[in-house]
Amino acid sequence: MPPLWIVNLIGSFAAVCTTIAFVPQLVRVYRRKTARDISFSMFLVFSVGELLWFLYGIFIHSLPVILANAVTLALAVSILVLKLRYDRL
Repeated sequence: MPPLWIVNLIGSFAAVCTTIAFVPQLVRVYRRKTARDISFSMFLVFSVGELLWFLYGIFIHSLPVILANAVTLALAVSILVLKLRYDRL
């Protein structure tokens, strides 16, 4: 087993990668003013999952889990809002 600081570094890097992965999609939707190619149901289910991960982080008092999932949830919900705004399901 590697030292704890290495495990935490790997976890933190993973959290940063999976969180910022949504930024290019959000920017693209915002710039193009369309989200037709975005699946509303996928982002809705994903957002519910992120909310549950966020609550889990609160329950276990894990700041990295809380922060990563709060930011990812905000990005995913932003994409959902833009989907509704631009494409009028």
